[in-house]
Amino acid sequence: MRKVLNCISHILIFAAVIPGCVLAEEPLLHETIRKGGLQALDWLMIGIYAGVILGIGWAYSRKQTSTEEYFLCSRNMGSFIIGISLTASILSTISYLSKPGEMIKYGPTDLWSVVAIPLYYFAVAYLIIPAFMKLRITSAYELLETHIGLSVRLCGALIFILTRLSWMALLIYLASKSVVVMFGWPASVIPYVVIATGLVSVLYTTIGGLRAVVVTDMLQFFTLMAGALFTMAIITIKMGGVGEWWPDSWMPNWKPQPLFSFDLHVRATVTGAIVYPTAYWLCTAGSDQMAIQRYLSTRDVKTARRAFLITSLSQAVIIVLLAITGMALLGFYRSVPSYRALGDALYTEADYLFPNFIATYLPAGIAGLVVSGIFAAAMSSVDSGINSVVSIISVDFIDRFKRHEHTKKHDVSLAKYLVLGIGVAIVLISAIMDKVPGNITEVTSKTNGLFVGPLFGLFFMALFVPYASSFGTIIGAYYGLLAAGLVAYWDVLTGDGGLSFQWITAISLVVHIFAGVLLSLLPVPENRKYAALWWIVGAITPLVVGAVLIII
Repeated sequence: MRKVLNCISHILIFAAVIPGCVLAEEPLLHETIRKGGLQALDWLMIGIYAGVILGIGWAYSRKQTSTEEYFLCSRNMGSFIIGISLTASILSTISYLSKPGEMIKYGPTDLWSVVAIPLYYFAVAYLIIPAFMKLRITSAYELLETHIGLSVRLCGALIFILTRLSWMALLIYLASKSVVVMFGWPASVIPYVVIATGLVSVLYTTIGGLRAVVVTDMLQFFTLMAGALFTMAIITIKMGGVGEWWPDSWMPNWKPQPLFSFDLHVRATVTGAIVYPTAYWLCTAGSDQMAIQRYLSTRDVKTARRAFLITSLSQAVIIVLLAITGMALLGFYRSVPSYRALGDALYTEADYLFPNFIATYLPAGIAGLVVSGIFAAAMSSVDSGINSVVSIISVDFIDRFKRHEHTKKHDVSLAKYLVLGIGVAIVLISAIMDKVPGNITEVTSKTNGLFVGPLFGLFFMALFVPYASSFGTIIGAYYGLLAAGLVAYWDVLTGDGGLSFQWITAISLVVHIFAGVLLSLLPVPENRKYAALWWIVGAITPLVVGAVLIII
């Protein structure tokens, strides 16, 4: 096995021959953080990168003649670029930092999430995508009005907006905190880094529309992957081969992670590692405008299905690549005396060992490239999220209720102003993201993960429950959201130990569907006064029951 690993190490060293030449003059495993932070060459690379993506946005700005082009690229995008764009959008800084951090702190159980890929691929590709592609829509939530009613459409649009605002605020905060940690800047600098990151994302999204978003997503995706590959290559060079950092036994800091447990207090299991991404991707790919907007921008069902296949395959590559990056970082830091001496304290900030490595050990120029990769992950998600949120506000609220016809030029201008407004909103919301406890993986599940189950539940009811009613569907979503909050914040609500983040989405989805199906069987009174009372009783009942259970 060691011979195989050493053979791989030679390939990595060959791929990194140029940075290897730079590193040859540096002391092995040096233990001092680079003084002065970013070097001139790093700033030059970051500046070039920002200039390129802004240039792409400007180049496509002259093609924005209608909202269909602005939001859907005139429905003529190819499968490869859309597949990579969706991957880059969902991947984000959250995954870029959390997956290596999860590997470092808790072990390789997260690799089992690869098993989930064929499960959600076939469900999305052959059930969900055809349902959307046969409709000439811009907003995914138009389908909800067609099948159930306007109130369900507005409910779905609102849940989506809340989902993406919290998600974008979280990832832009994490990207900014990573940069501050990397270069030893004070925490007071974080808001300024947030503003700078948001500004660039908003600018090229505003002027270029979805076409600029998907093209820059391609650039950002490969920059991101290059950063991880450079990190593994340089660690391999410094340590003298892959076999020097590859773990040959279960690390002492990795907690036991069983195949399955009925105890929801167990943080992670193999089963949970499969269920969590299956539920998340099924819900996201089947109800999130950011994903559905990608399908709708392609020519037909076949192209959209092929695009999602590319997304699914690239997800497998990313999961494995970032997990191995985490292994490399763990082996590296355990070999450095000053970090090894920290003991368990080394793993408390496992999510930020990757940024620390960038600041401490990467040579000038390469550090700038990886910093660009981290910002790329944030911006590829922020740009997609903003574009999707604005499309929903424009189509589901403004266009749905406007009283007068507007020119295409007016609609595009309004969309661009909305982009700016949403950009300001996520910068402001990011200021409170440090209040949610847990590592990056857990924080993501406790914020964005609260909404994805109930959001997909609306589409499940619309597509697969013929007798679904507005009352049953909306109250079911409400119950699902309460269930997600109960699992996510069980420790806060009860004072007991926390429940596993792996089950938040799945439990909320099951609760929504179960409640929605049953409540849709109940007749809602036609009298408005009694109907309102019906809705109030439906909303209050779970709160009373939940309070009694918590007290007991």
